[in-house]
Amino acid sequence: MSAFVLNVTGGRADPELFAPLKLGRADILSPGRAFDLPLASNNAEPALAEARVLAEGLKLDINLVATAKRKKKLLVADMDSTIINVECLDELADMAGLKPKIAAITERAMRGELEFEAALRERVGMLKGLALSALESTYVERVRLNPGAKSLIATMRKNGAHTMLVSGGFGFFTSRVAQTAGFHAERGNILLDDGKALTGEVGHPILGREAKLQALEDAAARLQLDFAETLAVGDGANDLAMIQRAGLGVAYHAKPLVAASAGASINHNDLTALLYLQGYTDEEIVRV
Repeated sequence: MSAFVLNVTGGRADPELFAPLKLGRADILSPGRAFDLPLASNNAEPALAEARVLAEGLKLDINLVATAKRKKKLLVADMDSTIINVECLDELADMAGLKPKIAAITERAMRGELEFEAALRERVGMLKGLALSALESTYVERVRLNPGAKSLIATMRKNGAHTMLVSGGFGFFTSRVAQTAGFHAERGNILLDDGKALTGEVGHPILGREAKLQALEDAAARLQLDFAETLAVGDGANDLAMIQRAGLGVAYHAKPLVAASAGASINHNDLTALLYLQGYTDEEIVRV
């Protein structure tokens, strides 16, 4: 078995496109959608660069993946814009008529231009007085699981993995999203209220970049796993520490800073791409 594979995922994925690389026989994971090409250690990075040049302009995600301990035993996932389709705080802001102002701060924080904790406190402060009913309305009307989320969780759980949703967002949403998607556990920040409306404050300690990394490290220690057996996925700067620590760190439709710094990037496909990165075939994926 080769030390690495070149994993290619996307519509009309064709091994023949990469024939000039002379990498050997493709292992088909999903006909017309995903396959692996074997790589030697001394040729891995150059082959990845050449493959991406060959696929330029095509909607293919091409990543280098180590074959050792490829199917992970721990998944730690960000929530907003990763497992779900929206940034919950921005949608709450929309309920308060403040979305453009708050979303601009969110974008800068996710790009790593602002310190996360301070940016969170600033945005939550603007929501002081927002009725608690707005949280339920936001969840029901705006929050949807991203395509492939349920299949990702169900497949990894079936294969013995522990799954955690860890968010810089809020427990009101993480608890509901975790249950809907099928996660074992969840963590999120706490929006404080007076029983009728938000107070404009967030509970401490704030769960941010370092807390997400700590969640990954704690879970790996508790489960007695090597970090090579872990997968972390997210899209924003506050996800980067856990993405870089995990055995397989994935930037999912991520901000440029995150995509440039992660071990793997998914820019064109849904969350089932994380299963193909782990070497799962269509026959092994639980379709939910």
